[in-house]
Order: sequence, then C-alpha cells, then structure tokens
Amino acid sequence: MGVPSFYRWLVNKYPKIVSAAADPPEFDNLYLDMNGLIHPCFHPDDDPFPPTTVDEVFRRIHDYVDNLFDIVKPRKLLFMAIDGVAPRAKMNQQRSRRFRSAKDFKHAEEVEERLRKQFEAEGRAVLPKQDSEISDSNVITPGTEFMHLLSENLRSYVKRRLKENPAWGNIKVILSDDKAPGEGEHKIMSFIRAQRASSEYDPNTRHCLYGLDADLIMLALATHEAHFSILREEVLPLNGELRNGNFDRASAASVKEPEQPLSREPVSSQESSWQATKRTPYQFLNVFVLREYLSLDMEIPGFDKFEFDQERAIDDFIFICFFAGNDFLPHIPSLSLHEGCIDLMMDVYKKEFQNFGGYLVNIEKIADNNGDYIKLSHVERFILAVGAFEEKIFSKRADIREKKLRRMLAEHRDAQEEEQNCLDEGTSSEVLGMHDISCIDKLKISAPTEDADTVMENTKELKQKVKDVIKRESDMFKDGISADKLKLGNPGWRQRYYNEKFCADTQIDMESIRKSVVAEYGIGLSWVLLYYFSEVPSFTWFYPYHYGPFASDFRGLSRVKAKFQKGFPFKPFDQLMGVLPPSSSHALPEAYKGLMVDGESKIIDLYPIEFKMDVDGKRFLWQGICILPFIDEERLLVETKKVENELKDREKIRNEETHHRLFLRHLSELRQELLSCRERMGSEKIKGAVAIRSHIEGIEGTLHVTSDQIERDDDEKSDICIYYEIPRCFKFVPRLLEGVNSPEKTVCREDLEETVLWHEHRGHGVWRNQMPHYQKPDMASKSVGRGFCIGRGRTSVPQENLCRDYGRGRTSVPQENSCRDHGNIGRQQPAGSFSRNDHDRSRSSYSQNDSNFWQCRGVPANADWRVRNPSCNSGAGNQGGQRQYAYQPFVANAGRGQAGLRQSSYMSPGNTDWRVRNPSGNSGAGNQGGQRHYAYQQFVPNVGRGQGNLRQSHISRPFVPSGGFGQGSQGPPTNQPFLPNGGRGQEQCRGWWSPTDF
Repeated sequence: MGVPSFYRWLVNKYPKIVSAAADPPEFDNLYLDMNGLIHPCFHPDDDPFPPTTVDEVFRRIHDYVDNLFDIVKPRKLLFMAIDGVAPRAKMNQQRSRRFRSAKDFKHAEEVEERLRKQFEAEGRAVLPKQDSEISDSNVITPGTEFMHLLSENLRSYVKRRLKENPAWGNIKVILSDDKAPGEGEHKIMSFIRAQRASSEYDPNTRHCLYGLDADLIMLALATHEAHFSILREEVLPLNGELRNGNFDRASAASVKEPEQPLSREPVSSQESSWQATKRTPYQFLNVFVLREYLSLDMEIPGFDKFEFDQERAIDDFIFICFFAGNDFLPHIPSLSLHEGCIDLMMDVYKKEFQNFGGYLVNIEKIADNNGDYIKLSHVERFILAVGAFEEKIFSKRADIREKKLRRMLAEHRDAQEEEQNCLDEGTSSEVLGMHDISCIDKLKISAPTEDADTVMENTKELKQKVKDVIKRESDMFKDGISADKLKLGNPGWRQRYYNEKFCADTQIDMESIRKSVVAEYGIGLSWVLLYYFSEVPSFTWFYPYHYGPFASDFRGLSRVKAKFQKGFPFKPFDQLMGVLPPSSSHALPEAYKGLMVDGESKIIDLYPIEFKMDVDGKRFLWQGICILPFIDEERLLVETKKVENELKDREKIRNEETHHRLFLRHLSELRQELLSCRERMGSEKIKGAVAIRSHIEGIEGTLHVTSDQIERDDDEKSDICIYYEIPRCFKFVPRLLEGVNSPEKTVCREDLEETVLWHEHRGHGVWRNQMPHYQKPDMASKSVGRGFCIGRGRTSVPQENLCRDYGRGRTSVPQENSCRDHGNIGRQQPAGSFSRNDHDRSRSSYSQNDSNFWQCRGVPANADWRVRNPSCNSGAGNQGGQRQYAYQPFVANAGRGQAGLRQSSYMSPGNTDWRVRNPSGNSGAGNQGGQRHYAYQQFVPNVGRGQGNLRQSHISRPFVPSGGFGQGSQGPPTNQPFLPNGGRGQEQCRGWWSPTDF
C-alpha cells in the first residue's frame, strides 16, 4: 500500500486523527519499527553529504532513537524490532525492490558523472566523489555483515543507555534483530497480541508505535486496543493545505532534514553532527480517534436486521483495503489509492451490505481450520459490485490521461521552440548541456580558484541537479508520448489485458487463466488476513503472478478453499540469495557469490542483469512493475546446501536463527532465579539453553537461559541480557477488553463530510468538496476559468462576441450576454457547499462575495438534485429562467459547448440512472425541443458519445452514429433519433489543437 497516498487520503478524510507531538500524552510502551529509521540514516534523501562509513550510520541511528525516546518517554517498555527473514509472500516484493534499487543506483551514478563533466567544462569546482563503505543500500537485508554489526552495536547502545541514562533505568528493553525471523512490525504485533491474551494484562496500557509504513495503521487497528497512537514525522501540515484530494507522490516526500555540516571529520556520539531528527516536527496519528470515525462512517444506514457491530465493521474496513494492494498481493487494476478507491469500496460496502449477505470476515474464528474467518461468498458479491464501476473508472482515467498528454505535448513544443531560440541567439541552456555531454571534453575551461564555500555550494547544486534530472527523465509524459497498449475502457480491454499480461491468446485460455488468478488471489486474501490478525499461516506460499484480476472477474471466488502448510522460514543467507541482484553479490559470503554471478551456476537464470520494466499505461518509471523470474525454492535450496559447509565461523553466526533479546536492570528476584539456573546447568552438565516462564510484569513469554548470558559482574545494579521468546496467541479477542477505560469521544456525525466518488466527479480542480463556501445569490462569479473561453480551439465568432476569461477557446456568446468568466447571469441556484480554491489558471482571481464561483468547477453538496452549469457556453448560461432545486426542468442547451465540454465536464447528478447530461453532443446548443424532466419522460436518444464506442454520458444510452465533436451541423430536436454529427469527431483532439493555435 502506497504510504504517501494512503496517509494523505486518511488524514484528508478524517482530519481529527492527527495531533502534534509537542505535548504528548503519557505512554507505557514504545515500539520502534527500526527499518523505518535505518534507511533514512543510511541514505537520507535530502542530505547532500550522506554518511560514508558504518560508524556514521550507527551514530545517526543512536541520535534517532534518543530523539524518539525523549518525545514519547515510555514508562515501562521499549521494543526495537528489525526486519528478520520474511515469508516467501513478502520476498517477491523485496526482490523486486532490490533489483530496481540496483538499477536506479547505476543510472544515478551515470547522471552524476555526466553532470560532473558539465560542471568541469563550465569551470565550476565541486568536491571530488568520495569513496563510501555503504554505497549499496541493499545491505539492509537480514544476514549481511552490515546487519550483524548493527545488531552488535545496538546491544552495546542499549546497555550503555540503561547504565548511564536515568530515564532508561526503570524500563525493559526488547531488541529483536535480523536473526529473529519475521518483519519488524509483525514481531511487534505478535508481542501485543500475546500480552493481551495474558490474564495479567492491563487493558488500559498505552501503546505508541513509530514508523512511516501505511501497514502500521492497519495493524494498529487490528489490535483492537483502545489506547494506541502512531508517531511519525510530519509529512502533511496541520492546516487547510492538507485537505485536498490531489494525491501526489512528490507532495508526500520524505521528511526534510537540515543540511549536513561541511566538515566530514569523525565526531563522537554526544557531539554528532547529524541532528535532523531533533528539529523535525512529529505527529501522532491517534488510532482511537480513527476508530471513532470508522464506527460512524462504516455504519449501515437503515439496517435493522441485527445490531451494528463496530468491531466487525473495522475488521471489514481493514480487509477491503487489501484490494488496494499491499506487500503480498498486487492491486486490482481499476482500484487506485490516487483515485479514491477506498471511498468507492466503502460506499459499495454500505449500500450493498444486505445484498452481499453481511460482514465479510469474522476474526473471532481466526483460529478455526475450516476457514470460517472469511466469508468468500460475501466477498465475491461485494467485489463484483465494485467491479460494476470499472468502465466508468477506466473511461475517466483515459480522458485524464489524454488531456495530460496533450498539455505536456504543448509544453514540450514550447520548450523546443525556446531551446531553438536560445541556439539561434548563441546562448547555451541546461537542456543542451545535458544532451550534448559528448562534446564537453572539448570545452574544458580552466577553473579559477574558488573558496571553500563556493565549492560547497557548487557541490550542493550538483547533487540537486542529479535529483532533478532523474526526476525529469522518469516522467514518460515529458514528450507527450507514452505507451498504452491496454487502452482500458476501450472495447476489448479485458481481452487485451489477459493477452498482454498473462499471454492468453484465445477465449478458452483467458477463462482458464482468469479462474487460476482469481483462485490464487482468493487464497492470498486469506493469507494476508491471517497474517494481520494472527501469525504467518505459511512461510512458503506466495502469489505466483505479477498482476491481479479485475474486480469484475471475481466470479467463482466463493468456491476457493484456502489450505496452508506452515513450513519454515528461509535461513538468512538463503533469503539473501532470493532477494539480492547480482550487483549486490558483495553482501554474500564468499562461498555463495558464485551461485549468483558465475556463468556455470545452475541457478544463474534467477539473476538477470537486464530485466523488463512494465510501464505500459504508467506516467513515471517508478510506477513500473519489475518482471523478474520467481525464485524456485527447491532449486535454490539444493544449491545453497552444497556450499553451506564452506562458511567461516563468523559467517555461520550470521546465518543462525535466534530469539529476541531482553535487557533489564534492578530485578534482584530474576537475577537470583537466573543464577540458580546457571548453577543447575553446570551441575547437571546441561548444554544449550534452559527455558523458564517469565514472571516479569508486562513480559508474558519464555526466557531462554544460557551460562554466558548473565553479566560477569554480580553487582545488583548490573544489567541482564537474556533471550526472550514471544508465546503464540491461540485465542485473539477482536474487540475491546473488559475493564478498559475508553478515551473521551471527540468525533460526531457532523465531522463526517460528504464523499464524492472520483469517477463521478467531473471537475478539473480539487477532487473533494470539503472547503468553506462563500456565496451571495443572484450574483455572477468572476475569473475562475483558464483563460479565454470554455473551449480549447477557435471557432468562427466575431471578436465583439467573445466571452473572456473562461476556458481556452472562444465561443459565440455576445459580450453583453456573458458574465465574465463563470456563472449564469440568469437566476442562480443558491446553497451548496463549495470550495474556495482557485483551481485553474485564471487571469484574475475571483472575489469572496462572488456568486456561484464553484458552479462550473466543483460539486455542490447536494449533488443528487442540483444542476451545475446547465449551459456550458463560456460561462454565460441561459438567458432565460435557470433551474433551481428539483422543481424546474432541465435546460435544453446543456450540451458540451463549441469546444465540446460535457456539461462543463463536471460532476454529473448523483442519480445518474435518470438524469440526462449533454442532451446534444455538439456546439453547446443542445436540442431545441423539450427536454426530459426526471424519470417521467422518455430518454433522449441522441445523448451518446459517438462512434468511439464510449458509453453515452457514462450511462447506458444509444450511441451517436457520427463521432464529430464540433463544427458539424447542428442536431435537430429530440424527436429525431440521432444527431448526424453529435459525437467527438471532426476537430481532431477535441478541438484543442487547431493549427491556428500555434
């Protein structure tokens, strides 16, 4: 699940869940998902001088943990969890990420080298490239030498803090390093579930979990704990700016870190030069507030069959989010977080709840072996109901894509013209410098002596340019050209999908593959559900395809039976062989390297140097899917078994599986018990470890005692480090425990805002209608549009008849009849909740008191009975009476305008089964005859989209036989069957790019 997208969607929809960390509440336990802080310490995104040694990385990690500890101040426990060996289902994703990372690193090196030559040619001195011990971030994988050193370093760090820092003196510390199998966040959740199952557990324990992964939010919800918060860096501001629906990867970038001091000299831990985390603002995402929102938002309206169960509804919310994609299953092609797919699924869930049979999952039966924890028959009906919207989603997605491509093509042409002008004037440009690097060696300029500050500034500029170039090159729309073989939404899209992605050539092959894909996806849904609420159901299962099925393809899901064999996790070195690319073979033991890079290796086919990146239909390279061969477990283990005996002693330690480590102070009773165990082990000559039950408060489980685990110093104040095993939780209670004091309610039903589904929204501006509305009736708004008129081309209109400052073209509306940019000058509809955003590039800004300024660019709150912009002609609207509320008929000239915007391309009325948008598809004039009102008149026949086989106004209507879009003849009244030229056709590219525009 995409982290920035999901977090932005969640905070946008439920703003009260976020609070500043300036004055945090009291917490008992602090859990750290360590990989979430190891990576920014290892390769910080915004630091022009990243660390180059292992010791520098470790010092940054210490500072990071110290800062988080100082913010939360846990009273009882600190749990530090590093990712261990993951299940096979996760390894496929890890393999893809690491192969992509290696490819991206190589490309970044090439770009930097080119830019260094450019700077040299321009006579600008930069710091020389420094050698680094840690240039490959793929070493952050269980089993590597780096992770082994990190584990040892963190053990020393914890002991030092327990001894020297009074704030640590009364807490217990659990360190789960890479030798303990399992992902870090899931090891934390296993611990919480195990403690909840204990009879001595305090249900009012306050938990705080640090991490940026979106899965942490779902996992925290899945605990059903009343007091749970997630600490994270502030990536979205706590003001109105965050409340928009424009999901953008760049807008949720990593946390900004202060610039690294120029000195590269080693510093002590206490004087570390890296203090970014101490100056970074933090936020709490309060899961208990999110529970309040969901209990209201997931409530089934008018459902009286039995009492609404808040806890089961929350479990269903977690489950339906699986369809949006996660680390184990690909997302459904029609469901994208950027397009509000969770809003759609929640809407379908509430409206179709009774039709699909009730709740989707029953976590109280999670331990049953017969699979009653998931109702696949309900799931099938639910996801098929979601699939009914696929055509609309694909149609809008294609429309947006086309517009973006055209806009970027125009920008590309402008850039080319500007570049040519620069060349004609004899000036150089950055673009020329990038594309004509080959001649740089001939342009060497003797660099003048520059002071240290200038050199540093040049180096920072170089690093920033490297990022800018990579970002620009990753945008495949930059030239206005992008591959789209599938053309989802056009006739035959399903066949093309299965042919391109699954190599299904015939209808029989397609149906066979569809059934197989749906069956595996259904098994995967069961696997993920068990993993989130219980434990790993199977270490060996994985989804065997790179793509998921369509939502409308889940027929037969109810017949799927999920049976799992537990199996065993890989050893650390086997996992390294399963996820690392050949360029990272240096992280392997010497005995294993040959299996990955030697041409004679029997498994060399598993490690391609070049591999396909499927970017079809994508805009950015990072959105592509790595098409890599899946690891053949049997072949891999046979080969690694042959070389395992060649490992050195230190390497054998790295390849072992161990338990978590528990650190304690001032526990004299436990010390005496451990000493007794050690004496017994010596007298009875017991080898290995002795398991004893933990009697430590808040630490339910098993302690494994060995003779060398107790400090040599027998002082009462000395520290204890002992192996700790989390017990299995056989009976999870998916609801609040008895005796819990629930937090005070902070959310009411009025805090829930009306949801506008992405595929129904027709505006070009902000997606959600959640901004304040300012309006005075009977006044026209000013200056909201994009420029000249609503259209994007030009038509034969006298200059004096132009309506100014609306769209991009010109339409035939007399000046005296236009209202300057926007609303109708006739009687306006009042009310509605509108956004005050200035969405489009208007020539002048609207005023606060203007009427109807959102009328053509947004969605009124009561979208089921309002008519927005009944005439899409240049903002002037009808000169006659305007429809208000539901009591007047539709306006006849509700068409697309000269440039063909469909009802101003804005949100259609909510009751799309009986409304008619665009009764005439050309020139905005529409039918001159009477217009259909509500559901009592016959449908207007000529409301379609034309020859391109697109659905008529997104509803099922007859097609217009001619796909013209503009300058053809005017359609006759509605008593005739079809418009002769009512669709999309004659003006190429929808009237945007008439040759006279250039």
